[in-house]
Amino acid sequence: MKIHNLKTGIIVSEVEDFDLEQTLDCGQCFRFSQTPDGGWHGVAADHPLTLYQTPEGIFFESITPDEFNGFWRKYFDIDRDYKAIRNSFPDHPALRQSTGFTPGTRILRQDAWEALISFIISQNNNIKRIKGIIERLCRNFGSPCGNDFAFPSPSSLACLDEQDLQLLRAGWRSAYILDAAHKVNSGQLDLSEISLMPIKEAREALQTIHGVGPKVAECVLLYGMGRLEAFPLDVWMKRAMTQLFPEYTPDSFGEYAGIAQQYIFHYCRSNPHCLEK
Repeated sequence: MKIHNLKTGIIVSEVEDFDLEQTLDCGQCFRFSQTPDGGWHGVAADHPLTLYQTPEGIFFESITPDEFNGFWRKYFDIDRDYKAIRNSFPDHPALRQSTGFTPGTRILRQDAWEALISFIISQNNNIKRIKGIIERLCRNFGSPCGNDFAFPSPSSLACLDEQDLQLLRAGWRSAYILDAAHKVNSGQLDLSEISLMPIKEAREALQTIHGVGPKVAECVLLYGMGRLEAFPLDVWMKRAMTQLFPEYTPDSFGEYAGIAQQYIFHYCRSNPHCLEK
C-alpha cells in the first residue's frame, strides 16, 4: 500500500481486492450512498467521508494521511490479505463462483454500538427503509459533523422513550433500540468486553438485549467487533447453505467464515437464479 498526499485529499494505491461498490453496497453498512458523480459519501461513527475509485487508487477527499491511518485504514481493513484468505477456503464450486463475483469486498470494521443499532433496525426490513430510519435517527439525535450527523451515543438515546422515537417510523424496533441503549449506557453490557469474549459467550451476552436474536448477534460480532469467524444466517444464507452447501456448516469455512459468508450472501442476493425458490 502507498499513500499519495494531495492538496485535496489522499490517494491510496497498491491495495488489492478493494472495490468501493462491492464493499459499501453489499448489505454490511447503511450510511454510505453513491453520489451523482460516481463517488461514495457517508459517515462512520462521527467521521464523514467522500471517496472515489480511480485508476490510480482510492481517492479519499479532504483526508490527511494521519486521518487515514488513525481511522479509515482500520475501518476498511486495508492491511488484510484477502487473496490469501480466499485461497484458504475449501475448494467448492459455489464458493469459487461467489468469491470470483465480488473479490473486491472487504469486511468493514464498524463501531460496535453503531452496528448493534443498525442491525436491530435491519430486521425484517429492506435496504432503502433501513437507510431512511438510520438517517432520521442520526439527524434527530446525533451531533453535527460537518454537513452530516454522527451516530447517536447510547446516552443520547437512553433518556428517550418510544414516543420520542416515533419520528423514526421504526415501528416495533423502537423498543429494541431503547433496550439496547439502556443496557449499554448503564454498563450492564460492555460492548468492548463482549468483543473479547469466547464467541459463544459473546453471542449469549448480545442476545440479552430485547430483539437481538442469533442473526443480529452474528452481524454485530462480524461487522462491529471484528470477529471474522461469525457467520450471520439470514433467509438468503439459509437457502444458500441448504441448496449450495448441504454438507457444510459455518465451521467448515474456518477462521474467516464471516468473509466467506459475505461473498456467498452478496453473490446469491445479486444472482437469485442460483437458488431454487
